[in-house]
Amino acid sequence: MTAQNFETSAAAWVQKLADPGIWQQWLKHQQQQAAPMGTVGELGKLIDPEMAAQLQADYLREFSALCQDMAASKVPAISDKRFSAPAWQSNSLYAFNVAAYLLNARYMTKMADQVQASSRVKQKVKFAVQQMLDAVSPANFLVTNPEAQQKIVDTKGESLTNGIVNMLADLKRGKISQSDETAFVVGKNVATTEGQVVFENALFQLIQYKPLTETVSERPLLVVPPCINKFYILDLQPENSLVRYGVEQGNTVFLVSWCNPDASLGDQTWDNYIEDAAIQAIHVVQEISGQKQINTLGFCVGGTILATALAVLAARNEYPASSLTLLTSLLDFSDTGILDVFIDEAQISMREQAIGHGGVMPGRDFASAFSSLRSNDLVWSYVKSNYLKGEFPPAFDLLYWNADSTNLPGPMFCWYLRNLYLEDSLKVPGKLTVAGQKVDLAKIDAPAFIYASREDHIVPWTAAYASTYLINPKKPERNRFVLGASGHIAGVVNPPAKKKRSYWSNPVLPSQAEDWLQGATEQPGSWWTEWAAFLAGNAGKKVKAPRVAGSKKYPPIEPAPGRYVGIKAE
Repeated sequence: MTAQNFETSAAAWVQKLADPGIWQQWLKHQQQQAAPMGTVGELGKLIDPEMAAQLQADYLREFSALCQDMAASKVPAISDKRFSAPAWQSNSLYAFNVAAYLLNARYMTKMADQVQASSRVKQKVKFAVQQMLDAVSPANFLVTNPEAQQKIVDTKGESLTNGIVNMLADLKRGKISQSDETAFVVGKNVATTEGQVVFENALFQLIQYKPLTETVSERPLLVVPPCINKFYILDLQPENSLVRYGVEQGNTVFLVSWCNPDASLGDQTWDNYIEDAAIQAIHVVQEISGQKQINTLGFCVGGTILATALAVLAARNEYPASSLTLLTSLLDFSDTGILDVFIDEAQISMREQAIGHGGVMPGRDFASAFSSLRSNDLVWSYVKSNYLKGEFPPAFDLLYWNADSTNLPGPMFCWYLRNLYLEDSLKVPGKLTVAGQKVDLAKIDAPAFIYASREDHIVPWTAAYASTYLINPKKPERNRFVLGASGHIAGVVNPPAKKKRSYWSNPVLPSQAEDWLQGATEQPGSWWTEWAAFLAGNAGKKVKAPRVAGSKKYPPIEPAPGRYVGIKAE
């Protein structure tokens, strides 16, 4: 396709999308899908006709100016990082092609912004438009990418051969390679903190880590990571391991290593994950340590599972937690951020019909969904480097972990989506029955350390803040909220020794998150030190560190990180 043909079709594309009738059809479909949730209502005019006309006029004016610049051999300025290499501006045709693409993208985004609909439907429209725009970038195609073309010449065709090899290998794997997966072995150069598996059942293994101090706090720490990822995000390397840091602070750390379910576990429910995993882990840690109360920590959905388990135990008059730490976790699901684009009645009903009564939610589907949230960084950049330029992905532990997918049992996953994400029932006292008990988060009797990341696109920090009034609602002063810089993962994995980023603290907890932020003070470095002090304040006296892991009833089974974490999703 020539540049002229490309731009002619693109201009026609933009003008077509400015037609309110196109959006009317899209949003009528979305209204039908979302109507059972009562979130759409009357749509009315979806794009104001005057605004649509103004956008068209502005577009045509800018496009004409761009054409004039090209005719005058004036190379347009390009600031987008995807086109930062000199090759994009060394030829006016390539530069014009990029400038026209960016112009089209800008106006399509503006049109999506003008759609008059509910916030949930509008977000879906904007997400769909952005996915399309990211996919058709000139950087993603050999015929329109001068970097890739030049590399073919420079390498005498080797880059093209390598690109084909990479693409065929990824087709066989069923995913785009983001890291050199041969460079890492779990237990060898990731997840290396020393410990022993001291308990296991079908759903999880329980790891007890070896002390690194002569004395430890009498109350141990139980860590419940997310079950949609492998636990070793909290134990990647010794220098950035939250697990090791907890041990170094004088805590006896236990951790839940979730199974990677196959078809044999396709009947497991949310109740099983609460009763047979989280509650079972709590009881085993109590028995091994001889402590009635323990410190507890949940990360992401692990925090949701842990808080639910503690509420179930409270309904049984059990109060095992001396403290509760929630890291980027949702208890109030009224704002689920960009993940809202995947949540509606139609999509959940489809999952329920397919796997709700038995089956497995494939880990690769999770990986694809999360990658699509940052498609330029996690999809198209690798298409360009791996396939078009024939480069081999470097070794990167975080991306290796990101690609190590985990399945979920269908019944458990569907219950979670419907009752929490769709219906937002967990925050309503007594609305949900889990493991035979009415769930009321307010009955959890433990001080809470609640952490959120300011740029988190999976758990919006304001939604995480809502937990401050769901745990200890009558005494929110028992809780502490800390806001870290960066996103869902990088904000959490931020060791003090790195001296990177910052965090915000404010001991006062007003009802509104933004009011809390206005009164907060930015602190340099890592929030881990604040958490360590909170933990120490609820950990009891110091005692001699245990010489061996487990107990007579729970002898060591195998060295950490155990078998379960090494099982790959099929």
